[in-house]
Amino acid sequence: MGNEHIRVERIKTGKTKPSPDQLQFGKHFTDHMFIMDYDASQGWNDPRIVPYEPLTLDPAAIIFHYGQTVFEGLKAYLGGNGDIRLFRPDKNMVRMNHSSDRLCMPQIDESFVLMALKKLIKIDQEWIPNAEGTSLYIRPFMIATEANLSVSASHNYRFMIILSPVGSYYKEGINPVRILVENEYIRAVAGGTGTAKTAGNYAASLKAQETAEENDYAQVLWLDGVEKRYVEEVGSMNVFFKIAGEIVTPALNDSILEGVTRHSVLQLLHHWDLPVTERRISMDEIKTAYEAGTLEEAFGTGTAAVISPIGELNWDGYKMDINGGETGPIARRLYDTITGIQLGTLEDPFEWIVQVD
Repeated sequence: MGNEHIRVERIKTGKTKPSPDQLQFGKHFTDHMFIMDYDASQGWNDPRIVPYEPLTLDPAAIIFHYGQTVFEGLKAYLGGNGDIRLFRPDKNMVRMNHSSDRLCMPQIDESFVLMALKKLIKIDQEWIPNAEGTSLYIRPFMIATEANLSVSASHNYRFMIILSPVGSYYKEGINPVRILVENEYIRAVAGGTGTAKTAGNYAASLKAQETAEENDYAQVLWLDGVEKRYVEEVGSMNVFFKIAGEIVTPALNDSILEGVTRHSVLQLLHHWDLPVTERRISMDEIKTAYEAGTLEEAFGTGTAAVISPIGELNWDGYKMDINGGETGPIARRLYDTITGIQLGTLEDPFEWIVQVD
C-alpha cells in the first residue's frame, strides 16, 4: 500500500474548533480519521481518511466480549516557524506491534502507518493548538471486529487513528501531583499483559483510580502483583525517584509498560552524566529514604503529561511530602528540555523529532 492508495473523503462542513483555554484532555476531536481493515484472506486493505463519525459494528464483534484491542498515544506539536513535529513516533509503532503480538492481533506496516498518520495530520493541521502546554494528541488503535462468540482470536480487525487537541493532562500542569499507593488491587503480573498497551489493563485500574480521586489524589502508584512491595508504575506514567543523589526507576519486567518518555528521560540523564539506575525499588526503601531525608525528588514520565512531579505519596495512610511539595530541579530540567525539543526551541541531539512535511 502506498500513499496514492489512501482514499480521502473530506468533510463538507468542519466542526467548530475549541479555544485553547477550553481544551481538556481527550474531549474534542478533529474533522477526520484514518481507517483500514484486515481479514485473514487478504491482510490489511482499504486504507482511507474519512470524516470523523460513529462506528457501526456487529453486536457479536469480539472486541465487545473478549477485549481484543491495543492502542497507542503520541503527540504532534507546532514549532515556532509553523512546522509540524512528531516526537519519536517510530517508538510508538514498534510498541504497537509488540502489543498486537501479545494479543494475537496482526502486525501493522510501521512505515506505512506513519505515512498515513502524517497525511491525516496535514489534512487536519488547523486543529493543532499553539498555546503554551497544548498539543495535538494522536490515538492509533486496533479492535477485533469478527462477529463470533467463541473464545478465540478474531480473523477480522479495524485499525484507526483519531486526533484530539489537548491541554494539560493533569489540572496541576507541571506542578506536583498527589499519588496514592495501591495496596489492595493488582493491575498486572508477570506473564500477563502488563507490557502491552491494551484496554484490559486500564479497565483493571479503574476501581483503584476511583478511590484515589475520591480522596483528592491524581493517580495510583501500582506495586508488584506478587509481594505488593516493589514499585512498578503510576496509572498513566512510569515513575522515577531521586534518592541521595541517585535517580532510580523500576527496571522493566513482564508487568511494566515500556514508556517512550521513560526511554527519553533515561537517555537525557545519561547524556548529562547524572547517576541513574534501573532496578527493583521497594516502598520500604522509599519510606526509609524519606525518613532519613534523602528522598529528594519523585516524578512520573509519560506522553500525556511529559514530566509530572510528585509532591505527596500516601502509602497505607503514611504520607510522604516530597521536596516541600515543590517541583524539583531534575523534574524541571527534564520537562523544559523535552518540551523544548518537541517545540523546536532547543537542539535535538538525539534526532527524536520527525517532521510532518
